[in-house]
Amino acid sequence: MPKYDGNQKLDVNELEKLHSDGAGYDILRYIGLPELFGEEKETLLYFLGRNLARKFEFSSLEDLSLFFEKMGLGSLDLVKDKKKVKTFYLLSDAIVTKLNSKIETDFRLEAGIIAEVLQQLEGVDCECLESVHHRLKQIEFTVYIQD
Repeated sequence: MPKYDGNQKLDVNELEKLHSDGAGYDILRYIGLPELFGEEKETLLYFLGRNLARKFEFSSLEDLSLFFEKMGLGSLDLVKDKKKVKTFYLLSDAIVTKLNSKIETDFRLEAGIIAEVLQQLEGVDCECLESVHHRLKQIEFTVYIQD
């Protein structure tokens, strides 16, 4: 099988072939990248998420949920589905642990992924905002679908 060259889209199931354990991802994600990006970290993480989502083929919201699961980001569930607004909850034991840690966490990368996938699926501009519910230990993503 030819190696990925960065130009073609990958099937979400390709993530089955990749696996890692440990804190390496979290160290890069929550310490390395924000430090590298500096004051622009929120914007750059959001657009990094959008760019990553463009590298994969998504044909349904189930693909998006599978992507989050395989990336180790948590369980992403659609909880409200209206014409112009969709709301998702992200839950996992890892999120509980992250929210309880001293490391500053954010979910802009994940919001960018969701926005881009919804934009691909809906065929119109989409933006996504995230809210952290510390008491419930869950992340809420609200996607606004443009006309």
